[in-house]
Amino acid sequence: MTAVRSFAALRGLARAAAPLQPVVAGGEAAEVMTALAAMLESGLIDGAVVTGDPEAMASLMAPGLQGVIEVVPAFGVQDCARAAVAAIRAGRGDVLMKGHVDSGSYLRAVVDRADGLRDGDVLSNVTVAEMPSLGRLIAATDNGIVPMPTLDQKRLIVCNTLPLFTGLGVRPVKVAAVCATEKASDAIPATRDAEALARAGLPGFEIGGPMGYDVAVSPEAAQIKGLQDMPAAGAADLLLFPTIDAANAVAKAWKFHGQAKTGSIVLGARVPVLLNSRSDSAARRVNALLLAGAVLRGHTLAGSGGARQRAALEL
Repeated sequence: MTAVRSFAALRGLARAAAPLQPVVAGGEAAEVMTALAAMLESGLIDGAVVTGDPEAMASLMAPGLQGVIEVVPAFGVQDCARAAVAAIRAGRGDVLMKGHVDSGSYLRAVVDRADGLRDGDVLSNVTVAEMPSLGRLIAATDNGIVPMPTLDQKRLIVCNTLPLFTGLGVRPVKVAAVCATEKASDAIPATRDAEALARAGLPGFEIGGPMGYDVAVSPEAAQIKGLQDMPAAGAADLLLFPTIDAANAVAKAWKFHGQAKTGSIVLGARVPVLLNSRSDSAARRVNALLLAGAVLRGHTLAGSGGARQRAALEL
């Protein structure tokens, strides 16, 4: 499989596959219905389950969605989130999508140990970007779930991405453990984690670090600093950041300063989980659904993500 280098190429793969069946938590917002209409028109979905107030959604639903959207009555953000997760558990959809609910209520329903969608030990968020300045897709993690990941959590966060990159046709995945300096030092603990990750490695990944952002994305910077032989230097597919603050800031800078097309997705659950920002456009929500399709394709090609995580950490 040729590696996917753009969202347009990813859309082409999606059109050749069976439509997805999203379950949306909270449909009482115009942007949610606009995104669903765009997904339906493009053939990415042929229906959806949406939780929320039926009367409120009826006034927002475009004619093309009527008869296609199945409404599950739920009132309040917590009920909307729980009802959506319950629909996934019942096999009524293959992607969970955040609608008009807050992230906290949404994620609490996802991670609930009794009734949630946990598959592994760690959920993590990844944002994938396509920018005019770069000739490939690039991803940043974890920019939405784990505030200050430990070394073991960083291993799981990297492993969570394997089905996504498998579905994108990227193997091995070049991972840059990004830090403020390329020199490992006890004064900056993240550099020691990066050093340990690079030394131990993980199946399916080539990990380099510690390295600065410039070395990760620029062959010229890597050459100037004499680090061109470090794994992933100048060619990173995935940037692993030491904190949620760093990853979140970079991913948002891509959107607002890098003219990036982006999509974000939560990995490590039973199904792909879309955790879009309230400021995300319909296009970004569609891109996230395209990434969800890649994850599902990756699971088919490579087997269960949770099993692969555990196998990787046992090696």
